[in-house]
Amino acid sequence: MMVIRPIEHGDLAGLMRLAAKTGGGLTSLPVDEATLSARIERAQQTWQGSLPKSEQGYVFVLEDTETGTMAGICAIEVAVGLNDPWYNYRVGTLVHASKELNVYNALPTLFLSNDHTGSSELCSLFLDPDWRKEGNGYLLSKSRFMFMAAFRDRFNDKVVAEMRGVIDDTGYSPFWESLGKRFFSMEFSRADYLCGTGHKAFIAELMPKHPIYTHFLSPQAQAVIGEVHPQTAPARAVLEKEGFCYRNYIDIFDGGPTLECDVDRIRAIRKSRLVTVAEGQPAPGEWPACLVANEQYQQFRATLIRTNPKCERLVLTAAQMDDLKCSPGDKVRLVRLCPEERTA
Repeated sequence: MMVIRPIEHGDLAGLMRLAAKTGGGLTSLPVDEATLSARIERAQQTWQGSLPKSEQGYVFVLEDTETGTMAGICAIEVAVGLNDPWYNYRVGTLVHASKELNVYNALPTLFLSNDHTGSSELCSLFLDPDWRKEGNGYLLSKSRFMFMAAFRDRFNDKVVAEMRGVIDDTGYSPFWESLGKRFFSMEFSRADYLCGTGHKAFIAELMPKHPIYTHFLSPQAQAVIGEVHPQTAPARAVLEKEGFCYRNYIDIFDGGPTLECDVDRIRAIRKSRLVTVAEGQPAPGEWPACLVANEQYQQFRATLIRTNPKCERLVLTAAQMDDLKCSPGDKVRLVRLCPEERTA
């Protein structure tokens, strides 16, 4: 059974293995043991309640309970930008006009922004390529909504998610080559690694402070503004179906889009509800996959169960209850995994 659970100190080796498979471009998951160990420790302290809101971050892993294999990771930052500035570019417009010459030019422009300061952030989503099957990606991504629904007061009203931008197999980023490299004087991989390991001071020191006309960028760089890496396209589609949208904010390094949504408008949060657990054999039938999660803060668990999404009493086997850390009579949170398709 595939289950989402909080990360533990013993997961460091598995986390290093996952980080090595990302291929770069996932800033929050660098191949650096000290950084990842500190990330695990910060997550543990977040659950223990010993960190201020500005430093809190939850990290979850997807585990095969039969083998103990770590198949993926996902995380939530509680409030970004309260300690270190959280930068992105806002894609806007500057108008240059002259009535005398009858010239009017509306030029797309990049404005350096801290507009998402204080927002909660979905981040560090990565699923091992060997496990990209049987709904694991959906479970990994959407399980965070079940945790946020259960513990709503721990998160802010807006949630953002930075999507990985266009980078090829060699690590080449058209956006970085045309813009970032001119100011940072280093390769994309180096800047990405420094940012991922917490060395972010160089961003504020070297970033251009004035608006940038996108027409000055190469055609290749202009073409990837707000576009995602091919492997990230499914993750973007998942979030958009949950209510997230692109509002013209992009990553300063690779130009990937930042998606955002009000927490209470996220489908899985808005439509999830509590049902009572009973032990037994689930009723036969072609039921849709549903997200099911317990309501335990320290021992949070989430998984996929095929069941009637409108049921009031969820029948689980003893093994399923064991994996979910729940007992008969407990309340668990339930929601259909994917939105119902609308028919004409």
